[in-house]
Amino acid sequence: MPKVLFKLDYKKDAENYWGTVNSKNHGVNWVDSVSFALRKQIKGKSWKKSKNIIYKYLEEFYKKNGKKLKFVLNQFSEIWKLFEKEYFKRLERITKRKIYAKEFTAYLTTVNRCPYDQDKGWFMVSLSSSGLSACKIIGHELMHFQLHHYFEKGIVKKIGTEKFWDLKEALTVLLNEEFKDLWIMEDMGYTEHEELREFISKQWRKEKDFDKLIEKCVEFLAK
Repeated sequence: MPKVLFKLDYKKDAENYWGTVNSKNHGVNWVDSVSFALRKQIKGKSWKKSKNIIYKYLEEFYKKNGKKLKFVLNQFSEIWKLFEKEYFKRLERITKRKIYAKEFTAYLTTVNRCPYDQDKGWFMVSLSSSGLSACKIIGHELMHFQLHHYFEKGIVKKIGTEKFWDLKEALTVLLNEEFKDLWIMEDMGYTEHEELREFISKQWRKEKDFDKLIEKCVEFLAK
């Protein structure tokens, strides 16, 4: 059965600080979770020019708060273990595909934005999350990974990369349909995807066939 490993890495967190300040925010105000003083130093600057500034800030922060950060990460790990086997079992059943990797890595981030890298199999969970909301985030990211691995190329050929990313985010509404009993928390999604998420929920309730759902979504987005 696949596993999620939980790790601390201030340099990985630093990359997220830079991305939080300098990347598109999808209408979510993540940037306020970065201190104003640090924001001023790295806003509009390249990662190369910013990284040592962020490294210095976070190295001190992690040194001072390391025990607390490890405690929170261990809490996330213990709560996730309650759901891990059942989550992966359901994800395989719903997508009709095996989980493609044996291990994934969850890094703690001390800001609110939670990016991921599907090629390297890692994602981030925020210090500001409760244990249950962290599990919801983990489920959200792992569903992305499954879609990237098995469906991305075919979907992109039909509707392009931008619409694939819209679909990838909107499909996490299925967490509310099939997984909500595990961690209670609801996956809210982005405001820009409300119509697509509603379409997905309606189609899924009519017929719980993931391949057919993808086809219907592609048709919907191709209009």
